[in-house]
Amino acid sequence: MRVASLFSGIGGFELGLHDIGAVPVLQCEIDPLAKEILQSRFPDVDFHDDVTSLESLPKCDMLVAGWPCQDLSQAGRMAGLKGANSGLIEHVFRLIDATVPKPSRVILENVAFSLSLDKGRAIQEVTAALEERGYRWAYRIFDTNFFGLPQRRRRIYIYASLVDDPVVILFDGSNESAFPAAANDASPTDIGFYWTEGNRGVGWTVNAVPPLKGGSALSIPSPPAIWHQGKNLFSMPGIADAERLQGFPKGWTKLEAAHDRQRWKLVGNAVSVPVVKWIASRIQHGGATWDGDETRKGTRTSNAAFGGPTASKRCLFGMHEGPTGTHAATLEKFQMNGGRPLSARAASGFLSRYKKSKLRKNEKFLNELSKYCNKLNNES
Repeated sequence: MRVASLFSGIGGFELGLHDIGAVPVLQCEIDPLAKEILQSRFPDVDFHDDVTSLESLPKCDMLVAGWPCQDLSQAGRMAGLKGANSGLIEHVFRLIDATVPKPSRVILENVAFSLSLDKGRAIQEVTAALEERGYRWAYRIFDTNFFGLPQRRRRIYIYASLVDDPVVILFDGSNESAFPAAANDASPTDIGFYWTEGNRGVGWTVNAVPPLKGGSALSIPSPPAIWHQGKNLFSMPGIADAERLQGFPKGWTKLEAAHDRQRWKLVGNAVSVPVVKWIASRIQHGGATWDGDETRKGTRTSNAAFGGPTASKRCLFGMHEGPTGTHAATLEKFQMNGGRPLSARAASGFLSRYKKSKLRKNEKFLNELSKYCNKLNNES
């Protein structure tokens, strides 16, 4: 299977598709450091650095694109597809139109909030554009936490095809409860949160870390923090841990000239490898475990839908955000091995913002963090 990749990042799609024998034939990425990483990991693949000047795709069976999310993210500009970054999706369709024959399969990825922004208008426009080109499509929100990694990362995946049924590919596990409880939720060992926030939110995540991201509200590409309950310890994962939390091998982004802050930005913007790997295995082996009788009338909370040129759009809600039989992974089993304690400056800064905010407070968390800050300040 020949694969063309747009907005390639650090190669999450390519790595996830590798197990089914998919061969990348084109990568397109404008970030110079990401380009170095891609060319070091995929040295024989044709490379183009600007999607706007790419005239057509090479002969390929599949097109993949985790297109820019800045205008679709809750933490971003929320301009939708009219934004300068997220609007680059138009080049995906321009390139499909310019390529004969068009790729028989397309996989797109973006933030889950795109389904809430303006009542999901951006996703409606994307699926309509796929229909116009003859594709049947399905989308579903998947959470990386249900794919063996303790990171809460909800992303929408759109699978479109001319050759198979997207519903069969994406809807495995739809009969399960929407959000199975993680193990030990009643007394979690670890709580993940954003130390760079505290004014508008915290990113509170039980037994896992909140979504890794390229930058914070303070424009700091940084790791989240982890509260180890009862141990008077707050830590941050290292960049090698971050790579693993996205499903990449340790050291995937390591280059001589790359600083950790740059690497954090790229890893935070990457596509989660195990989610792509699961979709790839479904494409290769199929498997119709979804029951069409489970379709329901869609609501604003719908996290999955399907349609196509000859099908009326139908939505599902409350669908499990992982495959059949999966439960949320935990930090305790993951075992961080490259982290470090949260610094006094970082902890104190967060604590100050958190206290001043109108956010609902967790008193145990507040007390332990205060003790932690006092301990570090006394030691210094």
